[in-house]
Amino acid sequence: MEQPNNVFQLVAEVAEREVIRYTPAGIPIVSAILQHRSEPIEAGIKRLIEFEIAALAVGEISGRFSKAQLGSTFWFTGFMARKSRNGRSLVFHITDFAAIEANASSGNKAEFAD
Repeated sequence: MEQPNNVFQLVAEVAEREVIRYTPAGIPIVSAILQHRSEPIEAGIKRLIEFEIAALAVGEISGRFSKAQLGSTFWFTGFMARKSRNGRSLVFHITDFAAIEANASSGNKAEFAD
């Protein structure tokens, strides 16, 4: 069995999102900007990480993603690909996502929302 070698997961906030558009083949696409903020430990030192990343939801997932509340935080799963065939910049292709919310009683931990 072949193992996936391009899996990207990220907890991020939906900062910007465009309306659904369609490819010439009729496939729905939603473009967005996701905003990430975390403080991982690197070499024993806490490091503040903040960045924005371009993202796409293509096909069936685009309908659900177009209804995701702006400013809300989600656990995103997908893969990275070039933004264009000859370009060097990357875009995150979302294949699934789930809402998460901060659990006030456990500090910075997050849990999936039902």
